[in-house]
Parts: sequence; C-alpha cells; structure tokens
Amino acid sequence: MPNRISRVTRSKESARASYNRMSRFYDLLAGGSERKFIEIGLKKLAVREGEKVIEIGFGTGHALVSLAQAVGEKGKVYGIDISDEMVRLSHERLRKSGLAERVHLKRGDAAKLPLDSESFDAVFMAFTLELFDTPEIPIVLSECRRVLKKDGRICVVAISKKGKDNLMMRLYEWAHKRFSVYVDCRPIFARQTIEDAGFQILDCEIMTMWDLPVEILLGANQ
Repeated sequence: MPNRISRVTRSKESARASYNRMSRFYDLLAGGSERKFIEIGLKKLAVREGEKVIEIGFGTGHALVSLAQAVGEKGKVYGIDISDEMVRLSHERLRKSGLAERVHLKRGDAAKLPLDSESFDAVFMAFTLELFDTPEIPIVLSECRRVLKKDGRICVVAISKKGKDNLMMRLYEWAHKRFSVYVDCRPIFARQTIEDAGFQILDCEIMTMWDLPVEILLGANQ
C-alpha cells in the first residue's frame, strides 16, 4: 500500500464511553452527512423479504428501520453495537416504527460475534470498519465471513484512502490522531481489505464526503 493507515489508539472501553456520551447528539454530529451514503449502500445490498441480516455498528438505528422493513414479517434483523446507549436509542426508534419484533439488538464486539456460523444472508456495515484498529480489521471481516451463508452478501461503506493524499485527507487524519473522541473514523483501503479477507467484489462506487473519498462496496462470500 502506498500510504500507511493510521492506528486506533483508544481502548474499546473508552470508545464505548464516548459513544454513550455522544449518542443523543450523534445524528446532529454525523447523521446528516453519512445518511445518503448509507442509503446507497442499502440499495446495493438489496435485502429481500424473508432474509436474515445483521448490521454491525448500527448507531442510532436509521438503517435498522430500513432493513426491518425490507425483510418483512418473515425475516429477521440482528444488530450489534459497542454502545449501550446506541442500543437503547435504536430500540426506541424501532418500537416507535412498529418494527421492534423483527429486530434483535445486542451490545457487543464485532471481533467476537455471538452468532452461529453460516446463518445470515447479508451483513451491513457503514462507517464502522474504519473504527477498528488495523490488526483487528481482518478479524472483523473473518467473523463476517463466518456468520454469512455461502454466497451471502456484505455491504461496507467506509471512508477511503484510495486516491490522492489531498489536504483534506491530511487534516482529517491529523484531527483523528488528536481528537479521536469526535473524529472517530479514519480512512482505510476498504476494497483491498475486503478482497484480502476473501470476499468477491460485486460492485464498488466511490463518492466524496467533505472532499474525502467514501467507498461503497458490495461483496459476496466465496
């Protein structure tokens, strides 16, 4: 790789506490800027009625609502997030939407998914993979492969280091190193990382957010 990926230095306990504090304001801080990319990712994943889907790092639960609507009454959505408060807020959102019975939420660690192997049709992960420290990213993707059925689908939306190392990229990575509580994501080589984990890339779209590349990737479990 031409450039190194910044490391994640904060502990998971610190991250959990940070997201618990930010949970009530998270949509104001990041929700608006991230939402259109999440919607495109959901469209690429194209969840069907009756499927079993997991979202990793669901935040305040907007995508969970869309996934629960897509799977219908015969399907099931699971969600895992590091933050207790994100779990609580998302459950409340789902309850108000009348979809809580279709969704099972759990606080946990995506590097150790408490789920059966080959039991899911699809995995969705938006602005989450880049939160894990570099050595742990392959472990998270290995867990995704483990829980996915053969030919199961994965959609990852991530801030990317693909392309030129421009001023905004340098400023963003500087802010991530010094203010990681608020600038939590850092750019990663999303496509290469997902391919290295053994997924076949079916679709890849690159867009920009604040002049930063965002990769929206659809892969298949081989």
